[in-house]
Amino acid sequence: MIEFAEKMSLIEPIRKIVSFRFLSDGEIVDLLSVSEVLRIEEGEVIVEEGEISPHFYGIIEGTVSVTVHEDKEDKQIYVNSLGPGDVFGEAGIFMSVRRTATVTALSSASVLRVHRKELAHFLKRHAEAGNKFLLTIIFSLLRKLRLANEELAYERKSDIPQEEIDAMVDNLFGDRDA
Repeated sequence: MIEFAEKMSLIEPIRKIVSFRFLSDGEIVDLLSVSEVLRIEEGEVIVEEGEISPHFYGIIEGTVSVTVHEDKEDKQIYVNSLGPGDVFGEAGIFMSVRRTATVTALSSASVLRVHRKELAHFLKRHAEAGNKFLLTIIFSLLRKLRLANEELAYERKSDIPQEEIDAMVDNLFGDRDA
């Protein structure tokens, strides 16, 4: 964690985080007063899949990897990478649910971490900024949902139709004389 004086130098980098883009300098100062700036080392896990956490994160600098655990093969499956300006942990703002992915630093990174309760107090103090913040969160979640739907649709399209499989098996093992 870093001291408040150092946080003040982070006003512009914080403004580059998509969810805080519309905040005034004063609002960012207030947000920094109720949040933590974490220095993360390469390889360090920030969020572990399955844990319950009330925190929301914004990446100030560095790159992180998002992975999910594959039970069948007991390995981590790469989902994507996030960099400066990106956010994760949005569900932690609204409810106590298990994290759906593991987030690990790919390089040294600085990450803004805000607790759900502190964020709620901030939103009450700054209603207009809060509305803008929540709209960016909704947009972010809808974007992630759309990307997930596109991925599912792509996977579905790449499946070979059953008729083609039946024809191939029939051609290979059927009683046809070729």
